[in-house]
Amino acid sequence: MTMTSDSSSIQPILRSFDHVLGQLAGASSAAKFSYQGRVLDAAKRVLKQQGGLAALEDRAAALDRAGIFDGTDWAKPSGLVPGMVANALKSPEPRIVVLETLNLLRFLAVVRGAHAQPGLPVEHAHHFLTQVLALNLDRILGAHHEAARLSAHELTPAVDALLQRLLDGVGTEGILGRLVEEVWRILRQRPIQVGHVKSMILQIAIALGQQGQSFSASANRLGADRLISALFGPTDLCREDPGLDAYVARLAHADTGSLQAEASGMARAMHDTGLVSEYHAAYLRYILDSGQGHFLPDALGLSSTGLDCLRCYQPLVQQLIDVAVHPGTAQAVLGISLMLERGILYSPPIAPSLWRLLGTPLSPACEEGLAAAFGSDVTPHQRLVAGLLTLLGQPLGIGQGNNPTCQAARALSIWALNDPDYLLWLLAQVTANDRIVMYFEGAALDSALLPAGLALHTPLDADAVSVLLVPHLDRIYAEMGRRVADRGEDPHRWINPELHGWWVGREFHIAVDIMTGKLQDYDQFIRDFHLAYHPLHNGNEPVIHPQPAGIAVTDSQGTFVGWHAITIIRVALDQSGDMRVYFFNPNNDSGQDWGLGIVVSTHGNGERLGEASLPFGQFASRLYIFHNDGLHTPVSVPVEDEKITAIRDMAQHSWARDRV
Repeated sequence: MTMTSDSSSIQPILRSFDHVLGQLAGASSAAKFSYQGRVLDAAKRVLKQQGGLAALEDRAAALDRAGIFDGTDWAKPSGLVPGMVANALKSPEPRIVVLETLNLLRFLAVVRGAHAQPGLPVEHAHHFLTQVLALNLDRILGAHHEAARLSAHELTPAVDALLQRLLDGVGTEGILGRLVEEVWRILRQRPIQVGHVKSMILQIAIALGQQGQSFSASANRLGADRLISALFGPTDLCREDPGLDAYVARLAHADTGSLQAEASGMARAMHDTGLVSEYHAAYLRYILDSGQGHFLPDALGLSSTGLDCLRCYQPLVQQLIDVAVHPGTAQAVLGISLMLERGILYSPPIAPSLWRLLGTPLSPACEEGLAAAFGSDVTPHQRLVAGLLTLLGQPLGIGQGNNPTCQAARALSIWALNDPDYLLWLLAQVTANDRIVMYFEGAALDSALLPAGLALHTPLDADAVSVLLVPHLDRIYAEMGRRVADRGEDPHRWINPELHGWWVGREFHIAVDIMTGKLQDYDQFIRDFHLAYHPLHNGNEPVIHPQPAGIAVTDSQGTFVGWHAITIIRVALDQSGDMRVYFFNPNNDSGQDWGLGIVVSTHGNGERLGEASLPFGQFASRLYIFHNDGLHTPVSVPVEDEKITAIRDMAQHSWARDRV
């Protein structure tokens, strides 16, 4: 659902709304219940319009006096609990969502002085909304995860706009600390898409610049300063955010020592936060244009590995920077740095493939898709090269956005991590011919000839590579599903190896019966997972190739949400001696509460950048599909019955409670 942009279209709807609101105000106590429903239905139509929130806020006092909350849980605002708001806003019942929205607009009207509510002083209303905002940071930050996507409804855009309106009205004081902590938590995962994070840092900077805004904890203030300086003033010559033209002028008059300090400072801020300042992009372009490329290794923050790779492929790297690194695509600098650190240019096909991409014009359809998603501050070709470099440097930073395409996002991540040559080949097909041809059990599948899958439109909230490849991959994935739909088993048995690559294990394990959805030989499923992946049970064999797997996603109450595609990266002991599964979750934010004490960790437990992790047993309790290569070790150690029982109990108290 998108809000109607024609402001004139709201007037007839508002007249209708005001009519039923008048009927509610004039109704007797016994008749109010009937008219409340009519008002809520009319308010729903208003919310879908541009300017609808403002119109309803203007009518907050009239709604309250008319009795919209009479006889409901919202009748006594002083007794409302901020922690209940998130569930109400996610309710599948539209009237509940509308009622909570009207209640929050009532609180906002009190804060603004436009409404006086007995028993609801301004201070209480302000504190309530501050708590609501702090408890809904994920929505404010725009971080979409699987549970949120699957629970989205027709009013979701209006709810997101409501939270932003509350933030604008209440301000960030009181939630600044929580915002800073949340931004750091997301950045530790090194996502490719950081636009929403940059927006929040800007709001933090504005708030700190306002009179009276402060932090109660010095650690939060330090964390905020690091974030703000990383974006707007990472080094001495741009400390006060002078603007790009002034900064370049300063570089032109800087001595060698100052240029060296700029290089080191830029790299330090970039690797500390995962954010790249536009000044960093300007610095790189200046040193290369002025023939001072010897500062490049320090500006990229390279180790000996990255430095060796740069020296071997310096003309290519400089050309990539010239094409891809601009103020509007500054994040590509981090991608280049991490790509060099990975050493993937040493693989013989990679450098020629990148040269091909640099020299190949994009098809008109590709240019249109990229321009629609990103605008025209740089050319579509420059945007694509920048996006590819970021993905090659951060294979675990890609996400599906608010799209039902976790399979395609996972595939792109696996290829960027394990087979970048193949990823570049797929990209070459699309940029040249607007199609991908893949093979499934010997038959060619041409994406240009296939109907749409789950992605009905070009994803506009994804990275540049996903914008071009996901629609094609999604069609192919859907066609593979159609071709095996009548086999009576889960289609991923055949799809995953054919879609992702030869390294996907051909032995397939599933926890549920595909026909009934009930648990099927679950104890053996858990036992097989230990024997395939647990180093203490499989002869200490590591995960050789990243393996696709399926999990049963649950919400913070442990309630089943849906099936979701992830990648098992590795299994290892953490610093506390606990065996953990480290995995990739293609949803832009892996730190989720799956209920009943299972909270996914993204840092602090041995995770590498972009990984999520759980203790082995907790992860197994949410697993429902996995592959293994069938190379069973002769020294496997049996799995204790106590482990199996504990994992079964965790599953049966959550996603499998109705599947026994």
